[in-house]
Amino acid sequence: MRNQPAGPSVHHGHHEHRSVGGGQARAAVFGVSDGLVSNISLILGFAGSGADASVVRLAGLAGLLAGAISMGAGEWVSVTAQNELIERELDLERRELARNPEAETAELTRLYVSRGVPADPARQVAEAVMREPATALNVHAREELGVTPDMLPNPWLVALLSFAAFAIGAALPVLPWFIGSGDAALAASLVVGVVAASIVGVLIARFAERGVLRSAIRQVLILLFACAVTYGVGRAIGINVG
Repeated sequence: MRNQPAGPSVHHGHHEHRSVGGGQARAAVFGVSDGLVSNISLILGFAGSGADASVVRLAGLAGLLAGAISMGAGEWVSVTAQNELIERELDLERRELARNPEAETAELTRLYVSRGVPADPARQVAEAVMREPATALNVHAREELGVTPDMLPNPWLVALLSFAAFAIGAALPVLPWFIGSGDAALAASLVVGVVAASIVGVLIARFAERGVLRSAIRQVLILLFACAVTYGVGRAIGINVG
């Protein structure tokens, strides 16, 4: 299963945790970052080769569409496969709960005991859980599989979000080429890319509750490294490679 990002806050006793269910936030942040880095690299590679501004614009638009479709399709396949695997395991668990309730009760009791609950209270809690089939399935799924059956991510929503996020990130560095050309457009793309990468770094830091400055600098360095490589390749090869 893929890592899943922080979401809405939920309360646990005297302090607060953020839910880590669902893949929407991860898909959005990763999509914007990937779209930004991949498309500005593509654009600067073409610009470095000496290609005309119209060619750079075409490359940027092609990179935007191809990347967004690929990102959306990849997320849909990934989340769908993940959900199908979870549903299969839930079906197995559901059958075991119906066929062997005593064994499942004992299993749940052992799990609670392993977490420090005394044997008698653990048995009582397990028996209470097992009286309601839906509750039993939810508890066993959370304890054994680490999932909540009614909170599985929607693959279409994640795919659409990934598509849109990638498209937004990829659109930013190509916009200056619809206004200008040459070195001015190249510099503007780079400035837009650095600013956007900094914002992405800040968002990542907020999600992970890490240092904002360090995260922003890391994202900018990743972008600049990718740009330097593709621009250098473009300058070395040029447009006459046939």
